[in-house]
Amino acid sequence: MDVTQAIRTQRVVRKFQERTLPEDVIQVILNAGRRTRSSKNKQDWRFIAIRDRATLKSLSECGTWAGHLAEAALGVAILTPDPMEKFQFMFDAGQAAASMQLAAWDLGVGSCPASIYEFEKARQLLEFPQEWHLRIALSFGYPKNEELISAPPRKGGRFPIGEIVHWERW
Repeated sequence: MDVTQAIRTQRVVRKFQERTLPEDVIQVILNAGRRTRSSKNKQDWRFIAIRDRATLKSLSECGTWAGHLAEAALGVAILTPDPMEKFQFMFDAGQAAASMQLAAWDLGVGSCPASIYEFEKARQLLEFPQEWHLRIALSFGYPKNEELISAPPRKGGRFPIGEIVHWERW
């Protein structure tokens, strides 16, 4: 699948099959995040890859809308330095997340981002150092509804480009 097609067809997947992801698929996903560009090539992120169901369930309780993590075959916690210090950290984390999600989609794996709001609960659960912060986690797995992978984009699902793009000035 080419990148443009992946962007056009990618769907948010919150319900997953009870099926593990092969190790090579996990490595492709994680490497997509690792290879993502970042501000000044600082690579100010670290990933915690989670396959343990109990840990995924507990992490899913750290965000209001993070329930999809509990059923995922893989969760990836994206850690950054203090996001209150520099907005750039969250921007770079978002780019890494998007790269991992697109790589997963290309392999027939669905995903969904989760915002983590219970910061200290997540820190205790995943035991990461104080200088790192968790605000975004991703769930990955084979979609329960397999038709999502090949479904064409819905008509009218996006605003026309003329309503979103302004040239030179508003």
